[in-house]
Formats: sequence, C-alpha cells, structure tokens
Amino acid sequence: QVQLVESGGGLVQPGGSLRLSCAASGSISSINNMGWYRQAPGKQRELVAVITSDGTTNYASSVKGRFTISRDNAKNTVYLQMNSLKPEDTADYYCNAYILTTVYRYLAVWGQGTLVTVSS
Repeated sequence: QVQLVESGGGLVQPGGSLRLSCAASGSISSINNMGWYRQAPGKQRELVAVITSDGTTNYASSVKGRFTISRDNAKNTVYLQMNSLKPEDTADYYCNAYILTTVYRYLAVWGQGTLVTVSS
C-alpha cells in the first residue's frame, strides 16, 4: 500500500507565501513524476506543476515565475513553494505521484488535498 500525505495549506493574504509538502510512504521502489494539481470551487482540476525523477520541471502559465516545485528523493517528498499569491490561487491543492511499488506495479497515487485560501 502506498499513500501521499500533504501539509502546509492555510489562509494567507494576497502577496503572501506558503509552502506545501507531500510525503509518500509505503511499499515504494521508486517514484517517477511528482506533481501538484488544484481544483477551485466549480472548476475542473488543473495541473499546477510537475517534476520528473531527474528534476525537470514544468509549470502552468498562471503560476510560472511565482511557484517553485522541488523534491527530495531521499525523503520521497515533493514541495511547492508559492510566492506572490493571488486570490485566484485559492483552491484545494492535490499531490500526485507515479510510483513503482516493491511488487513491481505502477500506481498513480493522489493525496487527500490541502486547502489554500488567499484572502485579505
């Protein structure tokens, strides 16, 4: 069994910063891509940022230059540093990882989500 546990969401004022963390645990052999998605009320879930196992990153145009994704492979953890936050960044943020388990199955795993609210 494999799970992702997110932390770091909360309420922040416009222009502020937050750092999200997502730790993978369980029967993990290796982790390929790790990413962050978000879903605002009444909208579809969208990709925010993704990072490959060798550190290549890709961002949604709406967050490029403000958000930074990184990972610590030794800790099976991915981070999302969010700066210059805007009200339109308000959403539930979900971590996703493509994991090879110790029984050689590939699983796409989602975290439970963490709420980020940007408001004055």
